[in-house]
Amino acid sequence: MVNRPGQKLRAAVLGTGLIGGSILLRLHESGVDVTGWDPDAATRSEGRSRGMAFAEDLTEAVRDRDVVFLCGPLPTLPETLLTAAKYAADRCVLTDVGSTKAAVASFAVDHGLTDRFVPGHPMAGTERAGLTAAMPALFEDAAWVLCPAAEGIEAFRMLVGLILDVFQARVVPMSPAVHDSVVALSSHVPHLLAGSLAGAVAGSDVRDAILGLAAGSFRDGTRVAGTPVKRTADMLINNREQVLRQLREVSAFIDGLSDSLQRYDVDALVEQYRYARGTRVALLDRDLHSFCRQFPLSGDRADEVAYLLELGAAGGYLTGCRVGDSWVEYAGHRPRPDDQSGSPGPARRPAAD
Repeated sequence: MVNRPGQKLRAAVLGTGLIGGSILLRLHESGVDVTGWDPDAATRSEGRSRGMAFAEDLTEAVRDRDVVFLCGPLPTLPETLLTAAKYAADRCVLTDVGSTKAAVASFAVDHGLTDRFVPGHPMAGTERAGLTAAMPALFEDAAWVLCPAAEGIEAFRMLVGLILDVFQARVVPMSPAVHDSVVALSSHVPHLLAGSLAGAVAGSDVRDAILGLAAGSFRDGTRVAGTPVKRTADMLINNREQVLRQLREVSAFIDGLSDSLQRYDVDALVEQYRYARGTRVALLDRDLHSFCRQFPLSGDRADEVAYLLELGAAGGYLTGCRVGDSWVEYAGHRPRPDDQSGSPGPARRPAAD
């Protein structure tokens, strides 16, 4: 457990839908003194009926807390951050769980909050919503992105320990810009593709027959189309430039497949799918090695942050963070320098004729 010396950690969770509710449940289950708040009165009542403390007012929820999780919809985060920072103690660490990071990170810089606010994004969830869908084990072994800054490195270290210890997630340090580029292709474009496939079926004259035959590939491919639609729209709009840029890459690959199909070019299709299959194999079988790295507490924080950001961009993650009298030690895993991740495909994307 991550505790203040001699005292229990005190936390607040603002917004208790699927993600916030799961954070609240896990903290409560772990014995943390946690208070929830949600703008919806029925949600607050539901939380109390399940034995958890819920404040009637946001300002009441954050008062005298050590850490506050901001878990409301993306458009509400800037205002919630300002309010929480105003009414929480100066030493209170603030973090969010939004699916885009550049905008809220820039907002924090503009308002002088980078010493206590650490942008975050747990890469976990389901297509369901609300506190009733929340699960305390949702984040186990999931990647949880945190964006470190030199002026807020103590807050970052504290959150790393909390997330590793309580949530048993893998902490991925990453810059806001790199995060938004990565999730555009790993998360946001898949939402577009799922919506496109489900939408095409919805307009098909054989819709009912398709649904009668749909098997695992269709269910898996359209799962996130069941996500609450406003949540998906907010996510896409907030990462619009990166999503459109990455969507062009996906469209180019689809065009290549379509061209090979139109030309009856079996060899080209095989090569393109062999190339794509390599990524799927790599996802399931990455070759990682452990590392341990120390930094002096009196040293240049920029060096520490640079190392952390390089680790996340390289596909690595943290499994430990220990702060001693004069040093901080990080442990974790990262891909080997020569790792090809078991990919049987070619080194380059097959060229289109």
